Amino acid sequence: MRYCIEFSYSGKNYFGYQIQPNEISVQEVLEKALSTILREEIKITGAGRTDTGVHAKKIIAHFNTEKKPGEQLVYQLNSFLPEDIAVKKIFGVRNDFHARFDATFRTYEYYIDLEKNPFTQDSAWQIWKRDLDVDRMNEACKILFEYEDFTSFSKLHTENKTNNCKIFKAYWEQNGSELKFTISADRFLRNMVRAIVGTMVEVGNGKIEASDLRKIIEDKNRNSAGTSAPAQGLFLVDVGYDF
Repeated sequence: MRYCIEFSYSGKNYFGYQIQPNEISVQEVLEKALSTILREEIKITGAGRTDTGVHAKKIIAHFNTEKKPGEQLVYQLNSFLPEDIAVKKIFGVRNDFHARFDATFRTYEYYIDLEKNPFTQDSAWQIWKRDLDVDRMNEACKILFEYEDFTSFSKLHTENKTNNCKIFKAYWEQNGSELKFTISADRFLRNMVRAIVGTMVEVGNGKIEASDLRKIIEDKNRNSAGTSAPAQGLFLVDVGYDF
């Protein structure tokens, strides 16, 4: 039987979601917990591959098991797992369901703190030297909807067959010293959100004009875009499916 697990995690102590040699990952820790409790080897497939230090408020993964997980499994997992990983629910799905390929959209949020704040060191990019023009940044957001090829915001030398993405929404909000960027798309490229945020900050601080974003995208060259924003401000917050 195939099951889905919905969970969240702080990425501070992990080298990303996906298992990799000689480094601790969220996937490794979760698979170990499931395998221990269910007493069989469990492999999970996640909806996305967050990078080192990136967080997830909501992420879905699927796994197969010979057993029928009981209602206590969520409680058992949360008791077994470290404090920075939390399971919300587990539910059955069809046997051909795929957490990554069946996702219809993903939503990320990125946080910037315009003040030095000891409580957001691990959850926001602290830019406290100057204010950012949020109106200019939102003007730049509108330009994202004009394009589908986002090669300029993709990590180089990936295995992607295409760099096309359909962005559904992208906007900035400000609440006091906190800025929040929300972006949803059918898929995202490696490093895409952080590269967009880094470029948007250059718009917000007046280094480039909002209209310059068109040329950056049309160049299809990562060197044309801004520096990637730090990982700790990025959160995967939602993944959608047609269950």
